[in-house]
Amino acid sequence: MYESEADHGAGLLSEIPTDILARFAESRETVTGRTLIPWSEHCTECVWPTCYTTCDLYSPRTDGRCRRFVDGMVRIDCPGSLNSYLLRISFKRWGKLWSPANLKTYSLAAADRAERRDLRVATFLHTVPIAALRQTLTSTRYSVKKRWANSKPSPEERPNCLLIECYNPNPAGVSITVTARQDSSPIPFQVLLMMKPGFNRHRVAVADVERVIDVSNQFGIDLTPNDIADGLTLYFGAMDFVRDSAFASSAGRREAPGPALTKPALTQPALTQPAFTKPCKCVVWDLDNTLWEGILVEDGADKVRLRPGIAGLLKELDERGILLSIASKNNHDEAMAALRRFGLDEYFLSPQISWNPKSEGIERIATSLNIGLDSILFVDDSSFEREQVQSVCKDTMALDAAEYQSILLRPDCQLPVTDESRKRRVFYRDQERREHTQKDYNGEYVTFLRDCNLRLTIRPMTEANLERVHELTQRTNQMNFSGNRYTRDHLRGLLARTDVDTYVLDCEDRFGSYGTVGFCLIERPEVCMTDLMFSCRIQAKRVEHAFLAYLIDKYRHLAAGGFRVNYRKSKKNAGPGKVFDDLGFQTLGEVDGVTRLFFPAGLAMPNDGIVAIVDLAASLASAARQ
Repeated sequence: MYESEADHGAGLLSEIPTDILARFAESRETVTGRTLIPWSEHCTECVWPTCYTTCDLYSPRTDGRCRRFVDGMVRIDCPGSLNSYLLRISFKRWGKLWSPANLKTYSLAAADRAERRDLRVATFLHTVPIAALRQTLTSTRYSVKKRWANSKPSPEERPNCLLIECYNPNPAGVSITVTARQDSSPIPFQVLLMMKPGFNRHRVAVADVERVIDVSNQFGIDLTPNDIADGLTLYFGAMDFVRDSAFASSAGRREAPGPALTKPALTQPALTQPAFTKPCKCVVWDLDNTLWEGILVEDGADKVRLRPGIAGLLKELDERGILLSIASKNNHDEAMAALRRFGLDEYFLSPQISWNPKSEGIERIATSLNIGLDSILFVDDSSFEREQVQSVCKDTMALDAAEYQSILLRPDCQLPVTDESRKRRVFYRDQERREHTQKDYNGEYVTFLRDCNLRLTIRPMTEANLERVHELTQRTNQMNFSGNRYTRDHLRGLLARTDVDTYVLDCEDRFGSYGTVGFCLIERPEVCMTDLMFSCRIQAKRVEHAFLAYLIDKYRHLAAGGFRVNYRKSKKNAGPGKVFDDLGFQTLGEVDGVTRLFFPAGLAMPNDGIVAIVDLAASLASAARQ
C-alpha cells in the first residue's frame, strides 16, 4: 500500500519491458498472504517540522508534507503483479521510503479489496474542491492507514519473509539499505540489497529480522538508496512481508534468479545436457580430480596439483560476478588448507566439504547465497555424483569436469565484467560476516559495531562541500549540540577566517556509505568547540564518541584548561548529549543557556577503537613533506 491519498499520478504499463512484467507476475503463483505496509515518502535528514521552514529542499505536497520524490509515488496499474500495481519512484537527494509496520497478514483476496478501497477513497479525496479541507482529509486518511500498521498480528498469520521486488532500468546497479528499528532497542536490523540492472526479487527471512527486533510489536521500516544521483528512477512491485511457498522450499535469503540475459552468439560447447535458460549465478566445484588433479586423502596435500588454467578461470568467473562454491567429499580442514596453499580459498563462498551427499551441500549453498537451484552449475568428474545431485536438485545443471575449460564459453556464463560484478563476491562476503555478527553478538552491541568497520573521514570545509554543510546546519536537530542554523553567507565568512578550524565529516562502513554526516567548528586561540552536528543516520554508532576523542587528542594540550565545548541543551539533543558524560567531560558552568564543558588536559583520553578516523588534510600534508 502507498500514499494514494497524497499521490494521484499514473504511469503507463508500456514503460516496462514485457519480460520484466512477466517477472512481476510470478509472485502471484507462490505468495498466499501479505501485509499492508503503508509506504510513504520520507527524508533521511528529516527534522520535521523545523525543516519545513529552514530547508531549501522542502517542497510542499497537496497535504503540506514534504515532497521527497520528483513526481511522488506514480502508480502503474499492473493486474498480474502481487499488488495489482507498480510504483515508479524518482528519488530526490535524501529521499527514502518509510513506514510503520508489523506482521499482520491478509489473504491476497482481502489485500486486493483493501487496495481497491484505498484507491477509491484517494480518488474521491482528490476531487474535494476546497484545498484546506482536502489537505485535512488527506492527512486524516494516512493517519488511519498508519493505525492499521499498529494492529497486533496473530500467530497463525505469520509471514516467512520480507519480499522486495524492483525493476532497475538504469545501466548501473543501485544498493538499497533496508532498516527495521524500534524505539525500545538501540540495535536496528539492517540488510544491504543490490538492485542490479533489470528485474530484482529479494527475500529477507523474518527469522533474521526477529533476531534483532521484536516483530510481535510495531516497528519502523525504511528503504534508503545509497549514493544515488538526484532523480534516479526505480520501479517497485511487492514491498511487504509475505507467506511465500517459494521461500519455504528454497529457504533463500535474498536474491531470486533474475531474467534471462541477451546472450552473444557463441558456439555452444558439448554439454551433458541442454544449456541453462537463465544466467549462471554460481559454479559449484568438486575438488578431487576436478579442481585439482589427485585425491587429497590418498595422495596428500603436497602431491595434488591444480588443473591447468583453473586459477585464471576462477578469476574470470569471479570478475563476471559469478559466485563460486564447493561441494566435495573430503575432510573440511585439510581441503581448506590445500585451497589456502593454492591461494584460492577466498574465492569460495559457503563451501560444503563433508562426507554427506553432495545434493545436501548444493541445497545449503543455494540457501546461503539465496539463489535458485536452477542458477547453479555443478562440476564433478564422477558421473555418479552428478546424477545423484540431479536426482535431488532436478533443476541444477551438471558438467563433466573434463569439460571445465568450456565454462567461460557457455551462453549462461556470458555476463559482462563491470565494477559491480567485480565486487559481487565481496558483497556476499560482507553480508556473510554481518549476519554472523548479528546472530552471535548475544546482545553485545559493541561487538556488532566493531564488525561493521566504521570509518570517519574528516576534511576542512570548502566551497565544494559548503552546500552540504548548509543543509546539515538547517536540518540537524537531535544531534545538533549548538542549535545554530547558519546561512550560506555566514559559512562563507568562516572560510575567510584564520582563527577557526572547520571539519566536514563523511562516514562509511562495509555495508555502504552514509555520505557527509557532520560538521564541527573549533574557535581558536581559546580552543573551544562551538559547533558540532551530525546526521541522525549515524546515531548510536559511536561516531560522535570517536570524533570527540580525536579532537581531544589534537587540541587539549594547546590550552591550559584542556579542551572546551559549548553545549546548548534541548529536549531534542538531550539523549545524544550523554556522549559528553560518557567521555568524562566536566562542567564549568552555564551562560545564556549554553553549558560550558571541558576535558582536562591530564585526563586519560577515551577511545573504544570502534571507528577509524582518517584525516585527509593531515594525510596530504604528510605526503607533501615526504
